[in-house]
Amino acid sequence: MNFVKRVGSLDDRAVASVALGVAGLFFFNVMFGPIAIALGAITAHRHGAGTPSRNAGLIGVALGVADLIVLAALMATQIHHGSLVWHV
Repeated sequence: MNFVKRVGSLDDRAVASVALGVAGLFFFNVMFGPIAIALGAITAHRHGAGTPSRNAGLIGVALGVADLIVLAALMATQIHHGSLVWHV
C-alpha cells in the first residue's frame, strides 16, 4: 500500500526560474535575473491561481527582480566621480 499522497509536481520552468533567481543573487545577476523573470512570468501565466507552479513562478519573478536590484546597488556603490570603477 502506498500512503503517500502526491500533491502535484512543479513545472520545469518554475523550478528553473527559482534556481536561476537564487543563483543570480550571488553571480551573473545581469543575465540570470531577466531569465528568471521571463520563465517565472511564463509559468505564472500558464497555471491557475493557487497552484504550486504559479506560486513558484511568482517567487522566481520576485527573485529575478531582486537580482536586478542587487546589480543596481553594486553598480551604485562603484561609481566614483562620474565613472564606473570595478575592482575584482
